[in-house]
Amino acid sequence: MNLMNKLRAFLSFNWKTKRMLFESYLYLGWARYLKSIPFSKVAPSLGDQMKETTFDFHSSNKEVLSSISQTIHIMSRYTFWESQCLVKAIAAMKMLEKRQIESTLYLGTAKDETGELIAHAWLRSGPFYITGSEGMKKFTIVGKFAKEVSYEKVEGERNG
Repeated sequence: MNLMNKLRAFLSFNWKTKRMLFESYLYLGWARYLKSIPFSKVAPSLGDQMKETTFDFHSSNKEVLSSISQTIHIMSRYTFWESQCLVKAIAAMKMLEKRQIESTLYLGTAKDETGELIAHAWLRSGPFYITGSEGMKKFTIVGKFAKEVSYEKVEGERNG
């Protein structure tokens, strides 16, 4: 698909989708920047270490979760920087956090066919995997970060 076709496709989207794609691009850039910082400095911003959020299903979140997953996957192909699993997971986590939706970021390791250690990251919200679900089963979880929502804050925003 050449540049003009890509531009036409983008222009055909409604404003809500365009905003979500643009937001995804910005968060992917921010997440890539965070990846360049020592992980020990970034980890506290990812949530409660070695904890998980609930697997409960909230049907009101399903459309938002799907939109975030899709726009992160689409925009990660168009960044000028590396936007692989960890970058995608952090970007999606930040987008969910902005919408007061909890999530858990998982970090895993495994050995590839040659015996080399490889790593992978993925993000889950409720029972849905937002990023990185491909191949996650072959990785051993070595870290997880729960980004929980303060329900008092959410109720205050809804009522205020």
